[in-house]
Amino acid sequence: MKVLFLCPYPEKEAPSQRFRYEQYLKFLPSVGIDYVQKSFLDEETWTILYKKGNKAKKIIGILKGFLRRFFLLFTLSSYDYVFIHREATPIGPPWVEWCIAKLWRKRIIYDFDDAIWLSNTSAVNKIVAGIKWHHKVRQISKWSYKVSCGNEYLCDYALQFNQNTIYNPTTIDTENLHKEVKNQHTNHFVLGWTGTHSTMKYLDDLVPVLQKLQEKYDFTFLVISNQDPKLPLKKFQYVQWKKETELQDLLRMNVGVMPLTDDKWAKGKCGFKGLQYLALGIPALVSSVGVNTQIVQDGKNGFLCDSPKEWEEAIEKLVKDTQLSIDMGKEGRRTVVENYSVLSNQQNFIELFS
Repeated sequence: MKVLFLCPYPEKEAPSQRFRYEQYLKFLPSVGIDYVQKSFLDEETWTILYKKGNKAKKIIGILKGFLRRFFLLFTLSSYDYVFIHREATPIGPPWVEWCIAKLWRKRIIYDFDDAIWLSNTSAVNKIVAGIKWHHKVRQISKWSYKVSCGNEYLCDYALQFNQNTIYNPTTIDTENLHKEVKNQHTNHFVLGWTGTHSTMKYLDDLVPVLQKLQEKYDFTFLVISNQDPKLPLKKFQYVQWKKETELQDLLRMNVGVMPLTDDKWAKGKCGFKGLQYLALGIPALVSSVGVNTQIVQDGKNGFLCDSPKEWEEAIEKLVKDTQLSIDMGKEGRRTVVENYSVLSNQQNFIELFS
């Protein structure tokens, strides 16, 4: 059997690809599956895509991506399945998916981990928001052999168009990648958050809580991201996200936070930040939105927080009680290993190709 994986970004660069399917690729040859992975963007375009300037290079890079997709269509005869992560092209109608399903009649495994049928316009992407063609998700779902979704909310949407929809959670490699556990016996308490510029807005409502707590307690708020939010806090540290240092940077945290707003887009989130914290033995404080309420058991491996008061009380408990952080961290690690690890979900992923 041979499978073609189509993805937006270069291999091993984007978290959604790395933790949705790339970490399973090493298992495929052992079960008789050969594969080829083809990204829309090349590495040069990916490195400048979210930086200011280089407009001409970005346009050329995107046009090259469309050309690669066009010529790729003439190689499809050798594949049994085509696995499409999120979309074959980032803008415009699903012409590639239509050709794969209708002209070449190949079985599509369609995978997504966000509510990408919704418009989630930001200052960075507002120029292309009008041509994103968000409603293509329903069309691709209809044409697919199977749909693979990262949480039950996404599954419920896909089931409207394809009854062969599979719950395939975002997972963590606890054997080879997230294998180290946080030592909570540190001289200085660090509360942390990781994410991209697109989710940084969720920190806004947390800042007043942190300002209040830093009047009473000595702790640092750490942000690991691709942009510095320059938060107005007494003790604040920004670390540029790098794939090579990601885990060691996360292990600086004693506790990790994942605030969200309760809306349709947030309900589509797959709890990845929380899973990363818990896998490393770091208690997770999360908004009780969507899949977060399944991952975090309130008071056991973290806290579910909705109001500023609940955020304040949860952070204060963990700042004051090292043993509580240790106990919650152990429980969080167990949660991920048993329910959200690569090994626990490996067979579920492989069975997508059957």
